[in-house]
Amino acid sequence: MDINLLRGILLVLLIIGFLGLVAWAWSRKRKPDFDAAARLPLEDDDGKVPGREEGRT
Repeated sequence: MDINLLRGILLVLLIIGFLGLVAWAWSRKRKPDFDAAARLPLEDDDGKVPGREEGRT
């Protein structure tokens, strides 16, 4: 099999995969999840560092 044919097939598969990923990311049913993730840095927390015990510095 010619290497250029394999490269062409791989290119087509990667383009299809990329378009599938874009369609998934921009679908309407994903919007609430992405909106919630976008608000995470703005939400208040309790000020504690995860994984750190009380009383230790």
